[in-house]
Amino acid sequence: MEEYPVTIGVEHKERLSRLTTFFRYFMAIPHYICLYGIGIAAGVIVFISWWAILFTARYPKWAFKFVIGYLRWYTRVSGYCLLLTDKYPPFSFD
Repeated sequence: MEEYPVTIGVEHKERLSRLTTFFRYFMAIPHYICLYGIGIAAGVIVFISWWAILFTARYPKWAFKFVIGYLRWYTRVSGYCLLLTDKYPPFSFD
C-alpha cells in the first residue's frame, strides 16, 4: 500500500453545537476576508516560485512555507464551514 504525503483526519461527532452551527457562516466571514487577501499573495508567490524553480531547480523555502501555511488555514476554515468540526479555526498559518 502506498503512503500519501498528505492526510486529513476527521472524527465523527454524534452531536454538534446547534448555536455555532446556526452562526457558522457568519463566524467564518472574517476568515474568508483574510484568506482572500492572502490567497492573492499566495498566487503571486506561486508565480514567482515557478520562475525560481525553472532557473534554480529549487523551491524557495520561504515561498513553500507561506503557500503551505495558506493551504492549511484554508483547509481548516473549509472543514469548519462544511460541518466537519465544531472547533473554531485559529487565525494562523500553523
